[in-house]
Amino acid sequence: MKCIIVDDDQIQRELLQAYIGELDNLILAGSFENAQLALKALQDEDIDLLFLDVEMPRMSGLDLLKSLSRKPQIILVTSYEKYAVDAFDFDVTDFLVKPIDFARFVKAVNKASERMQRSIPTDEDYDMFVKDGTQLIKINTGDIIFITALSDYVKIATPQKEYAILYTMKNILDKLPRNKFCRVHRSYIIRLDKIDKIEDHIIEIGDTLIPISKSYRDDLYRKLNLLK
Repeated sequence: MKCIIVDDDQIQRELLQAYIGELDNLILAGSFENAQLALKALQDEDIDLLFLDVEMPRMSGLDLLKSLSRKPQIILVTSYEKYAVDAFDFDVTDFLVKPIDFARFVKAVNKASERMQRSIPTDEDYDMFVKDGTQLIKINTGDIIFITALSDYVKIATPQKEYAILYTMKNILDKLPRNKFCRVHRSYIIRLDKIDKIEDHIIEIGDTLIPISKSYRDDLYRKLNLLK
């Protein structure tokens, strides 16, 4: 799971970073001292898990949650048990009270992993409909080659045609079989079995060259079962 930390306490951030480093199923994508910095990362990247402090200056953790249209798994981290009610209201994954014990941290992460697995779409390909002018066209997810971001739209490339639909990259990735697709750049989602070659962090799919950004590289290699 790709995760970020948001906490204005440097010591607490360093402790969480150390805990995250102990678990193979967590990838730390960023550590932020305030909610404003974290907001950009949440908008630009596909974050699975958010370790979030509640009381922070200017923008609290709860204010950050209110601003998110799509929420990752959330583990609230706070010094005050009074926020447990808020945790329930926001349907957060777990609630950790500082100082955090490692065993309790692992339990919260496992809970987040289980919830995330339950929310993952089927691994099998299926039919979906996209709007093409006044028509609704049926395409199978197995026919999708790659998807490109176009401002507020995404372009779905298939062997037959390219379709532009009003959707976000994050939302369309949630609709696709996770074991068959991977986001490799803020502007590209690729179908894994369509890859012809990868060289110098460039994916070749037919005549199309697609860059791999550093923040998505580990996730791609993990899905490819890369032997290093």
